[in-house]
Amino acid sequence: MKRLFPLLLGGFIALGAFGCEAGVEKTSTEAPNSANQTGEVADTETAKQNQEDATDEIRRKQLDADIRAREQRNNATGGDAQRADADLESEVRSKLEANLPASQLAVEAEDGAVKVSGTVPTQEQLDRIEPLAREIKGVQQVSVNAQVAPAQQKPES
Repeated sequence: MKRLFPLLLGGFIALGAFGCEAGVEKTSTEAPNSANQTGEVADTETAKQNQEDATDEIRRKQLDADIRAREQRNNATGGDAQRADADLESEVRSKLEANLPASQLAVEAEDGAVKVSGTVPTQEQLDRIEPLAREIKGVQQVSVNAQVAPAQQKPES
């Protein structure tokens, strides 16, 4: 039993580290899978659904609570300047999702540098990406590779 416990504990730690691997955070399922991609133009039905999701009061409360909880955890550990990449990705994604309805954005972070790509329906939303991302504690640099792409009607089959 004494030999089994360290083995099990090591396995859980390895599994936890693998499960926390940094990926890409997305504001919608149709957002690009990498911050190096631009993404596709949303059809009007998808854009409407994304907007309804992002502007839903319960969803906004969840997004705000997620940001607050991560910042409080970060403050408690004393890591104001140094933030985990996954935390930055999640917080920036939450901020963008709550404030840029109908967007399809992917967010990646590395050492305080955040990359955002995808599509937004208006120039106003495109212009808001960088200032919104910079509101998150620990974001040092923002690179925006998104484009304006208003939703389009789905071709009828």
